[in-house]
Amino acid sequence: MTATTDRATHALGGDQQRDDRTRLWDPFAGDASSPHRVATDATARERPAIVDGRYRVCRLLGSGGMGAVWLARDEVLQRVVALKQFTNGEGHDGWSALREARAAARISHPGVVRVHDVLLGTDGDWLVMEALPGTPLSAVIRDRGRLPVDEVRKIGLQLLSALHAIHAVGLVHRDIKPSNVQVCAPDRVVLTDFGLTAPSGAGRDGEVAGSLRYMAPETITDGRYGPPSDLYALGVTLYTAVEGRPPFDTDPQLPLPDSVPSAALVPPAYAGQLGELLNGLLEQDSARRMELGAAFEYLRGIGG
Repeated sequence: MTATTDRATHALGGDQQRDDRTRLWDPFAGDASSPHRVATDATARERPAIVDGRYRVCRLLGSGGMGAVWLARDEVLQRVVALKQFTNGEGHDGWSALREARAAARISHPGVVRVHDVLLGTDGDWLVMEALPGTPLSAVIRDRGRLPVDEVRKIGLQLLSALHAIHAVGLVHRDIKPSNVQVCAPDRVVLTDFGLTAPSGAGRDGEVAGSLRYMAPETITDGRYGPPSDLYALGVTLYTAVEGRPPFDTDPQLPLPDSVPSAALVPPAYAGQLGELLNGLLEQDSARRMELGAAFEYLRGIGG
């Protein structure tokens, strides 16, 4: 789930005026209601205006199966943060929040969302994260369609750098996709949502976790996760950005888990020099898939 402001900006455009930034640092700007109101999430469940005695909830940024993300103000340090609220379920013991916090805390890189704290208690389970300006890559693609090759090249370089930091500590992200990529500025693209991050290797009891359309074939069929599966998901993400559509034509008559691994790659029409990179990252055989270092050097080599 992405911690983001709720007004889309095309953050890759250098001449944009960042009204979002003003709203980000004044989270109650433009809100006619009292900042002491009780906030409500997408399920209409009321939440306290203050979390842990210090975080004043402002507005909902997004929600999903794992919970919701809110913009809030830290009244102690006088800064704006994003609060990820975990959905309470049967057998919930705070492990999801703690696992995500520990995973993100092991990585120090500008391309990885920063986690400030984890809160486990009577108010529920929360992650306290940096509040990111900009907009998710998924929204950029939705609003603009296919992106210019050089913009996608720069996004790819930054994501590869972030992945290098993640893989260097023995972790894999496992959920790389446009909605988990935050375009904050021309020189900062951030990977978010570390809820599925885990050590490299097989999933627990062969579990398949993530978004099917972005999963590598070996993940869907064998439950194997590793740096190659992250690179495959990155390939799907970059293809979608430069082509404005997913890279595979799946069989509508089959369930996604059956149709995705056997789907045929649609040759890219607009990728230009990125075509070789995309073909390398989307190689079905993980042993033959382009490695991170080779991908990084390739993108550097085709730069203007």
